[in-house]
Amino acid sequence: MLVRIEQFYMRINRVAGKILSLVLILMIINVFCDVVLRYFFHNSSVGMQEMEWHLFSIVILCGISVALLDEGHVRVDFLYDGFRTRTKALINIIGTVCFLLPLALLIFFGSLEFVKDAYVQHEISQDPGGLPYRWLIKGLIPLSFAALIFCSVGYTIKNIIIYRKSGPRGDRHDQNRCDAVPGREETP
Repeated sequence: MLVRIEQFYMRINRVAGKILSLVLILMIINVFCDVVLRYFFHNSSVGMQEMEWHLFSIVILCGISVALLDEGHVRVDFLYDGFRTRTKALINIIGTVCFLLPLALLIFFGSLEFVKDAYVQHEISQDPGGLPYRWLIKGLIPLSFAALIFCSVGYTIKNIIIYRKSGPRGDRHDQNRCDAVPGREETP
């Protein structure tokens, strides 16, 4: 049952990753066009510059959830890598429940009023030629942290499965061991 739930989370994560890849490509095209316009045609658009930041915000805010499930998030690897698989899974579970979820919930609920105020005031860019509807990009803050909360449940399930599969002694995934190198065997 837990494996199917984990697979569900991973499928959603793959789709989100592909969508973010397209957003990143759009951002690259936007930056390229902005640079060409600015340096070759001596023309600049405030709207294009703001769009760079908005696309960048989408990639970063939504990419947090994708990075979590792909194990691409930041951690202290020089300590973590030496631990047994079971210990790593336990650290991930405790870290998610005690640190990630409370912080994500705090930012989610704390940002709702911020977005509501931007929406009620019909906040737009202060720069002439800037983008309207700034509340849309601000609305991405609670949305992205809701996605992070959702993905952290999947990450916890993934680590519960890893914890259950590894025995009490666990197995080391140490890259320095001889059996980690193909063609080499460990000598007793």
